[in-house]
Amino acid sequence: MITLCKTCGTAYDKQPKNCPICDDERQYVPVTGQAWTDFDSLTTTHTNKWQQLEPQLFSIKTVPAFAINQRALLLRTTHGNVLWDCIANLDPATRALVDALGGISAIAISHPHYYTTMQEWAAAFNAPIYLHASDRQWVMRDSPAIRFWEEDALEIMPSVTLLHLGGHFAGGTVLHWQSGDGVLLAGDIMQVTPGKDAVSFMWSYPNMLPLPARTVEAVIGRLTGKTYQRLYGAFEGQNIPANADEIVQRSGQKYIACLR
Repeated sequence: MITLCKTCGTAYDKQPKNCPICDDERQYVPVTGQAWTDFDSLTTTHTNKWQQLEPQLFSIKTVPAFAINQRALLLRTTHGNVLWDCIANLDPATRALVDALGGISAIAISHPHYYTTMQEWAAAFNAPIYLHASDRQWVMRDSPAIRFWEEDALEIMPSVTLLHLGGHFAGGTVLHWQSGDGVLLAGDIMQVTPGKDAVSFMWSYPNMLPLPARTVEAVIGRLTGKTYQRLYGAFEGQNIPANADEIVQRSGQKYIACLR
C-alpha cells in the first residue's frame, strides 16, 4: 500500500517512522505530529480542479487542499505533452482527462517537495521522469521511469528545455517553453509575490529562511538571455502575464541589494 505524508504529499512504499522531507528545514513537521494517509483513500476523498491558463497549458490542483497544495501544469506541444511538477492525487477522472488531451510524454519536476506520486503518474502514462541529479538523495521510492540529468540545461523535446537554477534546492529546476514570446514554469524556485509584479527567492518558505545574495545572483545569472513574457508559479493565481523576464531580473537585483 502506498503511504502518503499528509504534510508534504511524499509517497512511500510503506509507512516510515518519519518523513525525511518534512524533517528537513525546508519543510516542517506539524505541532500535532506526523500524519499519514494512503493513495487509494486520497483518490476517493479528493478530486482535481482543472483550469486552462493558455490554449495549450492547463493547471491541475487537488480539492479540498492536500499537503503543500501546489498545482501541476500540463503543457501540450506538437511533440508530446509534458507534466510539470506533480500532485499526489491521480484519480480516474484525471487519468481520463489526461488521456483525452493526448497523454503524457514526459514528466519534469522542479524540486523534491513536488515529487509526491510521480511514480504512479509515470506508470499510468508510460512517461519518463526528469529529475536533476543534485536532488537524487530526496527520491523516496525508486522507479525505472526516473532519468537523472546533470547538465545546466536539458532539452526534453523541441522548444521545451529544463534549466538548472539551484537555490531552494541544489537541483532546483525551471521549465522554459519557447513558444511565441516564451513561457517560464517556475515551481517555487522563485515565488510570485501577491502583486504579481515581482518574484522572490527563499531557501525555506515555511521557516522563512532566505537564500544568500550570491546564490540569488547565480540563479538569475542562469536565466540571462532567456526570453519569456509569461511566468507560472507553483500555486493557483501565481501567474505573471507580461514582462516576466524583466520582472525576474529586476526582482533578483533588488533582493541582492537588500542583503548587501
